Formats: sequence, structure tokens, C-alpha cells
Amino acid sequence: MSASCPPWARAVPAGVELRVKVVPGASRDAVAGPLGDRLKLRVAAPPEAGKANRSVCALLAGRLGVAERSVSVVTGPSSAEKTVLVAGLAADAPALAALGPA
Repeated sequence: MSASCPPWARAVPAGVELRVKVVPGASRDAVAGPLGDRLKLRVAAPPEAGKANRSVCALLAGRLGVAERSVSVVTGPSSAEKTVLVAGLAADAPALAALGPA
């Protein structure tokens, strides 16, 4: 992990992996901020048929300024704790700073 990466992010050859904790069924999609070694995300979508996972990908893509197809859930598709890959993203502090609470 790069020294500039927060504890919930790590550089991998394909881009950056983000360790997230997802709270589905929220009133709106939002980045809540760090929660231990994870980034807490709230999404309005329910946790059924992959809806919450798609909302997580859309939220992260929008905040990072990347295409939604570049963001994918790589572990924990049916769990609140997930690892999300952002393909092609460099693990620099400015890009990850976009994930601070809005």
C-alpha cells in the first residue's frame, strides 16, 4: 500500500481496491466517511438483485470521475463489507480525496 493511500484503499496492478462498508436503503446515496479500515457508503437502493452493488459502483464512479464500467465489486457481493476495484485509477491522494464526505 502506498504511503499516501488511506487505510481503506490499496494500489493493485489493475488500479485501486477500496474496502467499503455499505448501508443499503438509505435516504440518499452518499459517502459517509471512514469507518475503521473501511470507507462507509450509504445507498438508497435495496440489497436485492444486485441493486445496491450497482448503486455503489455508480456512486464511486461519479465521485472519482471515472466511467461506471471501470468500477466493480470484486469480493462480498452479498455482504455489507465489500472490496471494490476501480480499474485504471492511480492510488494518488487527490483522486482518493474525492471520496471524502460531501
